[in-house]
Amino acid sequence: MIDPGEAQRAKLAAEHGVRTQAAADASLAQAAVVVWAVKPQLFGEAAAPCSAHVRGALQFSVMAGIRSEAIVRATGSERVVRSMPNTPALIGQGIAGLFARDAVSAAERATAEALLAPTGRTLWVAREEDLDAVTALSGSGPAYVFYFVEAMVQAAQEMGLSAEQGKQLALATFAGATALAQRSTEPPEVLRERVTSKGGTTHAALTSMEASGMKAAFVKALKAAQHRAKELGDQFG
Repeated sequence: MIDPGEAQRAKLAAEHGVRTQAAADASLAQAAVVVWAVKPQLFGEAAAPCSAHVRGALQFSVMAGIRSEAIVRATGSERVVRSMPNTPALIGQGIAGLFARDAVSAAERATAEALLAPTGRTLWVAREEDLDAVTALSGSGPAYVFYFVEAMVQAAQEMGLSAEQGKQLALATFAGATALAQRSTEPPEVLRERVTSKGGTTHAALTSMEASGMKAAFVKALKAAQHRAKELGDQFG
């Protein structure tokens, strides 16, 4: 692990038992895999002292906005895998989109999957530009869920419940509905229809959402996130 920050190196060594160093040196030539996990704007600066030593390694990136061609230019290696994880990875419930350049072998793909296995699921995409859609859907996706939970908690309070009661109901509902959808072979729209009796409470809520254009606005928001991901790639990649 290379990190110029002494405090961060000490923390990583103490908590995970990894060997750390402040700067790149020839010992990096022993690495089979190099993981790039720096802010996009710092990648060039971080890669410069490493490039002479890491050409023989698989380059594994968890950086947003840095395209594989930029990593090839910076490291001299065509063997690049890009990953787009999300924050539920912190508890082993994440999902990461993966893209591999043609030079990456099947064994190296398996290595990339093994690296991410403790964080949750993986999904390979055939085109690098598809990672922009992955970013919009699952990379940013946890924020959308939290946003709707916020709205449900607000509504709970306005309807006379406490914030804590609203939070418990909202979180349990999201968790239960997601688990049901995962176990079911039926598409989401069928599951939705099964709890929507015409003239009932769910129908009233969904009719209100449709009248407000909520679905169209949500789809538009995801496309905005995808567009921004592409812009960042154009800027940094």
